Amino acid sequence: MSEAPAVTETSPATAGKALVELDDVSKYYGNIRALEGVSLEAHAGEVTCVLGDNGAGKSTLIKIIAGLHQHDAGTFRIEGEEVRLGKPREALDRGIATVYQDLAVVPLMPVWRNFFLGSEPTKGAGPFKRMDVAFMRETTRAELLRMGIDLRDVDQPIGTLSGGERQCVAIARAVYFGAKVLVLDEPTAALGVKQSGVVLKYVAAARDAGLAVVLITHNPHHAYLVGDRFVLLKRGTMAGSYTKDAITLDELTRQMAGGSELEELSHELERAPKPLHLGGERTDES
Repeated sequence: MSEAPAVTETSPATAGKALVELDDVSKYYGNIRALEGVSLEAHAGEVTCVLGDNGAGKSTLIKIIAGLHQHDAGTFRIEGEEVRLGKPREALDRGIATVYQDLAVVPLMPVWRNFFLGSEPTKGAGPFKRMDVAFMRETTRAELLRMGIDLRDVDQPIGTLSGGERQCVAIARAVYFGAKVLVLDEPTAALGVKQSGVVLKYVAAARDAGLAVVLITHNPHHAYLVGDRFVLLKRGTMAGSYTKDAITLDELTRQMAGGSELEELSHELERAPKPLHLGGERTDES
């Protein structure tokens, strides 16, 4: 794989355009509050980072944007139009592609087969209809290269690629199939420092290609490297919403780590001072 992504730059017509908007959105499962009053904007040519600890509501937010679940309150807009998505196919048809952490790939199948999985082009007709393997191989190689991914052998099983490389293939696939909004579910969670850096390069490449990227993560350092907007979730509610020029990495990290709660905890965990015994050893006399 090459080091530097090479993609087209964002055009003035798409830069800064809000493609996805959530306004005061809530989701309940019976008496359980999964999300309440969450707002978010994803603009073309920008990365919106959603940060939160486990149980913060990130997964529920992804499912609403991806069309898996419908919101119970608030407003969900795609390119200015209010929507209630009933299934993932509706999200895909509107240009929203979601790349989950498990990637949903078939490890023993070649890279080109996974690239077109579920959307295989065919040639011929009737009993002679078959998959256009040559087209899939060539297109996969060309599209990966366009994203800056120089993969020499697209016939190798995708399971032989590193975790970072598999993430990059999934991003390139979403771009090829016409995604306008790319939702990434913790893409660097199981990766080391070097592979995380590779993935973040291609997140930036998707942004520069004009996509609106929603990056779900619990790592403020990764978020700050590529993010333009930051939404902090805590127990299903908004703990903050910032643009990059309005918050520093230190403050983002402090808020992500719990901020004032950690300060209170540190006071509780401080060692009590040891009592001083003056005047030598104490003796007990009967």
